[in-house]
Amino acid sequence: MASSCRRPEHTAPPEVFYNEDEAKKYSQNSRMIEIQTQMSERAVELLSLPEGQACFLLDVGCGSGLSGDYLTEEGHYWVGVDISSAMLDVALDREVEGDLLLGDMGQGMPFRPGTFDGCISISALQWLCNADKRSHSPPKRLYTFFSTLYSSLARGSRAVFQLYPENSEQLELITSQAMRAGFSGGMVVDYPNSTKAKKFFLCLFAGGTGVLPKGLGSETSDRTVANQVQYSGQRCRFNNMKGKSVKKGRDWIMEKKDRRRRQGKNVRPDTKYTGRQRRPHF
Repeated sequence: MASSCRRPEHTAPPEVFYNEDEAKKYSQNSRMIEIQTQMSERAVELLSLPEGQACFLLDVGCGSGLSGDYLTEEGHYWVGVDISSAMLDVALDREVEGDLLLGDMGQGMPFRPGTFDGCISISALQWLCNADKRSHSPPKRLYTFFSTLYSSLARGSRAVFQLYPENSEQLELITSQAMRAGFSGGMVVDYPNSTKAKKFFLCLFAGGTGVLPKGLGSETSDRTVANQVQYSGQRCRFNNMKGKSVKKGRDWIMEKKDRRRRQGKNVRPDTKYTGRQRRPHF
């Protein structure tokens, strides 16, 4: 998982972090542009759109329109939504082809049912896991987003989110709310054994069932590292390297207990069942 160090969502709310200076990087930094374009290309590939057919797509967290540029190159029409006015200003200056909308994804998608043939999102979804205001509840905001997105998608279509998860618990929070909203699908991990090239893509199916695509690099990946996590029905499981449920693992339990201790809450003493064994008494 990605480290929590220097994560932008821990620095400031997205509408503050993505100011004019930060927005300029997305039109001037060639490396950043290249990475955004590559991830957009992969996201569109995972959408599995009909070949040779122009589709109407939603780009959530569209920013300066780099992902939208790729959609245009592929012959698709699109609408972009972003919370940062500075980023949208850059998109306007770049004269992107898509329609742009200023909005907070956590407040829902304001579109008619069945409007879009698919949805992509690059590096935006993890922002909903933060409570930047007292009124913010990450589970509620995620559910509001996913439920309104589900409604706005045509049945049988897909939504693909490239994201930088902070930990397994965050992934479970995201996918559980997506499942509550009606989606099925799972996580596709590209190059699971690489620290730099590893990428997470949440691939969701809006109605019906689909085959979860394989992650890139799977032919050379270590068998102990999963590059596919599928969920559907009533339960959502994320496996660690040993194949155990995250919520049943000792590391997950200890992490939760340590977090509650830091918050000043009462926590039951550790026992041999939570990993920190008490000293035996003779």
